[in-house]
Amino acid sequence: MSKDKSVEHKGIIIGITENNIEVEIVNKSMCAACHAKGFCTTGDSKEKVIDVPYFSNGEYSVGDAVSVVMKRSMGFKAVWISYVIPLIILMIFLLTLQGLGLGELQAGLASVLALCVYYLVVYLFRDKLADKFVFTIAKNNI
Repeated sequence: MSKDKSVEHKGIIIGITENNIEVEIVNKSMCAACHAKGFCTTGDSKEKVIDVPYFSNGEYSVGDAVSVVMKRSMGFKAVWISYVIPLIILMIFLLTLQGLGLGELQAGLASVLALCVYYLVVYLFRDKLADKFVFTIAKNNI
């Protein structure tokens, strides 16, 4: 790997618009490619569609095999925004409100309400966050 570590997924272009390319990637678990996956309930694969900004002139077409690349640091930032900060908010509210003498039910409901407010703020700033989480693509040499 280079100095600028990145996460890469292989995918297929399923659509091209003036400003975006839609790439379908398939996340597979380790056993999803197994020959016995039809008999096993633990194998799973999920298809996801990612919009990648497109500013070029016709070097990609529908059906091309590409790699979707994201800086690893952006992935860590997403984990913080999605999981770590909400957990901290939940624990602070829950422990503080219980320490102030509120009952478990009231403290729990207030903590969930605080999380709802947090996710509402994240939702309201989604466009600003989307500018920071940018994917790039590169053609696969097959």
